[in-house]
Amino acid sequence: MAKWLENIESAVGGGPGGVKRVKTLRWLLIIGGLGAALMLLNSFLSFKGVEPPETEATPPPQAEETWSQSDSPRTPFEAVEQTLESRLKDILEKIVGVGSVDVLVTIDSTEETVFARNEKESQAITNESDKNGGTRHQTSITKDGQVVFYEVSGDQKPVVTKVINPKIRGILIVAMGAEDGMVRRLIMDAVEKGVNVPVNRISVVPSKQ
Repeated sequence: MAKWLENIESAVGGGPGGVKRVKTLRWLLIIGGLGAALMLLNSFLSFKGVEPPETEATPPPQAEETWSQSDSPRTPFEAVEQTLESRLKDILEKIVGVGSVDVLVTIDSTEETVFARNEKESQAITNESDKNGGTRHQTSITKDGQVVFYEVSGDQKPVVTKVINPKIRGILIVAMGAEDGMVRRLIMDAVEKGVNVPVNRISVVPSKQ
């Protein structure tokens, strides 16, 4: 290899500036040899890519909760009213001649439970006389009582004497078919007897077609 290199240098080094051209040639050959060696070395070595560090998956931002009237918990009054409205709607829509029905119920009180009590009553009478010889009688009555309990499987439960249904203030019914007098009377009669509400607290009007 040295001989062919000498031949190339003698060919390049002729004429003025020949020594400089020979030095440049030698540097080019050295640089080219280093490049070839690096390429061969790279072909024999395998490099494993460095994986990026795992990061905890961040959950997508949740939509901010919005509160509406439908999401808020129902009051005891609303619970009773909506239950009555649903039951009346289901029943009235089964009447002959009645189409779709919307019902609005308003109540004055919720269900009331009356418990049995051991009543105790005491009475005190006081007689007073004034300086003019007159007398005055004063009677005071005190009532007291405790709720009566009974035991079931080790639990104490109060004795219930009666349950008073909610007091209904009024009922509004919007029904398809109520423009017919006979159908309207059927609806009024069903509601009056079904939930024990006077006719003057029931309003039945026809729905838009």
